[in-house]
Amino acid sequence: MGFRDIKHNNMDLTVHKAITEPRFNEKTVLVTSTWDYVDLWLKRAGKHEARFFWNQAHSFYDATMLLPKTSAPLTGYYCFLNATKALLLTKGVAFSDEHGVSGYTIGTQTSLSNEKVKFKRGGILPALCQHLGEPSDEEIYSLKDLLYNMPIIHRAFDLTYSADPELFIPIKNPKIVRSDTTHEAWFCGELTDKYATRRTINKLSNLYEQDLSEEAKFIVRSTARFNWRPSDRTASLNRYKNYHKRLRTDLLYINGPSRLWYLKRSGNNDGIILRNTMALMFAAMHKLSEMARYTPDVLSKHFDCQHNWLLSEFITSAPTQFIDEISSELTGHEFMIPGRN
Repeated sequence: MGFRDIKHNNMDLTVHKAITEPRFNEKTVLVTSTWDYVDLWLKRAGKHEARFFWNQAHSFYDATMLLPKTSAPLTGYYCFLNATKALLLTKGVAFSDEHGVSGYTIGTQTSLSNEKVKFKRGGILPALCQHLGEPSDEEIYSLKDLLYNMPIIHRAFDLTYSADPELFIPIKNPKIVRSDTTHEAWFCGELTDKYATRRTINKLSNLYEQDLSEEAKFIVRSTARFNWRPSDRTASLNRYKNYHKRLRTDLLYINGPSRLWYLKRSGNNDGIILRNTMALMFAAMHKLSEMARYTPDVLSKHFDCQHNWLLSEFITSAPTQFIDEISSELTGHEFMIPGRN
């Protein structure tokens, strides 16, 4: 079946960092840091309460970057908490003052699998889940599984737990194309290097398949379709927004100087969590902040184990990733670091 790229505002239509209200019709914002941009955006929008929490989150972020790893989760979590409040207030999502997440430890062995995190029914984390279209109903995860499901630390996880299957598959040139003969449109991307095999396709859910019409490249495409009619661009774009939101369940990105997108492989009951990474990072940082506050000796023991580098990578990289995701979700814009940096 022949297909062609879809052009929108003279650019290829592709995937977007924002999930609920992506602005496909606007240019990428080039900023060294999103903090000031979002602050001014909130000021222009008259979101004064949200702006207060956003700026408080910024202060906690700066403190996190300076503190040692055994203390940084405390301020890191409050950075996440207040940035999430800014998002919820901006979007008009009701929430109570409860955090909506709790943690506990089982057994006596120092293990990330023994550190448990519960998503509660009410509070700030459940409100974030509600905004993203996800449940929050007393689900319990291990800290190990939360970290396993984050692309920002997937390399550190693979090196720490080499027996666990690799979870994220890099995608090049993700885009949306449409049929030459019908109004059907779909997502596709290119697999390269060691991932360009049928074995990789078999690791994905049945929502993805190889495009056998492309012989020169190894293209993976979504089996789900939506209707794109160039003559009715507004309605077509709205249909794509709904399609895109479902697509982003297993299409994730890593913040950086270039666009790095990953497909999440499928699986049942093997540590795979079908949640947005914002919720996962929020929950994991909360658990580490609880340990930093109430059982610092236990947290210190985790840094004496084989997974110390994994924890260190999460504490160092998660704040930047979380704020980039929240910034896009809050404004609908995509942000990239300028080339001069």
